[in-house]
Amino acid sequence: MEVTGIRILIDVGHPAHVHFFRNAIKLWEDHGHTVLVTARDKDVVVPLLKAYNLNYLYLGKSKKTILGKSFNMLKIDFNLLKVAIKFKPDVLLGIHDPYISHVGKLMHKPVIIFTDTELVKYTWLVFPFSSVVCTPASFRLDLGSKHIRYEGYHELAYLHPNYFRPNSDVLDELGLSEKDSIIIVRLISWSAYHDVGLRGLNSELGLIKTLEEFGHVFISSERKLNGSLEKYKLPLNPEKLHDLLYYARLYIGEGGTMAVESAILGTPAIHIESTSNGLPSGSLTGIFRELRDRYGLLYFYADQNQALLKAVELLEKGRAIKKMWRAKRENLLKDKIDVTKWMVNLVEGYPDSIREYRNNGR
Repeated sequence: MEVTGIRILIDVGHPAHVHFFRNAIKLWEDHGHTVLVTARDKDVVVPLLKAYNLNYLYLGKSKKTILGKSFNMLKIDFNLLKVAIKFKPDVLLGIHDPYISHVGKLMHKPVIIFTDTELVKYTWLVFPFSSVVCTPASFRLDLGSKHIRYEGYHELAYLHPNYFRPNSDVLDELGLSEKDSIIIVRLISWSAYHDVGLRGLNSELGLIKTLEEFGHVFISSERKLNGSLEKYKLPLNPEKLHDLLYYARLYIGEGGTMAVESAILGTPAIHIESTSNGLPSGSLTGIFRELRDRYGLLYFYADQNQALLKAVELLEKGRAIKKMWRAKRENLLKDKIDVTKWMVNLVEGYPDSIREYRNNGR
């Protein structure tokens, strides 16, 4: 029997969260459900919500420091609770989201949390208040009785071929063609919960100068660029970035999400990030290890110089590298599910779907 009339409240605080939920939101609405998104303004969250015409309420700007986040938590919890009491949700969703977890617990409503990184901090603020925690099957930790795994990645909720079709107009906008070598560099703000104790590039300009010898370099950045880097800033609306990643010859940078996105799109990806003890953070993350060891789509390094050597090695292969990576991408897609469809069915069939999906990633 088809379930109709569910009221779904989703909280987002990162651009990747908007992408993760946006296709599911459209499907839920098509199925007759009511969806409301609450948003905190981080990077391009609000522009993305507007670009995809998603119904949202603004809860304020994300704080950059841990102290600021701590003081801000009660305020956001209170504002979100007021919204929830008025909206009367049947189910609440978020990505490692303490605010939605707290509010759902207070209202005695089911909270479904998604997470995909073993490095995320402050899980004690989220998991104990959640009803279900969903992760990719490659997730290396056991989260107990609430844990449900699925054969996919967050990024497949919006980059699966069922939803993503690359638009070559993005190349025309930049005055380029598919024959051009495009290199995307990602710089992050290091203000997220999961970034505590991590570090990335130590010489952005030096890396870019080397990459420039092989093509057109563009920077996608969460942080403000100084004068020498400003000219590399990517002049595109944020919703067009995935189109460019699809046509790019290489992605390299600090953004874990963008590294996975690039790999899934068939673009060689190199992630540069290290933990406080100097280890590459990717070695601790199930998704990164799977994308490297099982599919050969992604590399990760703690050291910028090692990463740059690998980048040069890949770029020296020229246009052939894209054909190689597209074949690897097809192998991955054969193994993985339509994550959006899985999520839609999970919510619409709750709580019966929990029993069905437990220990069954498909």
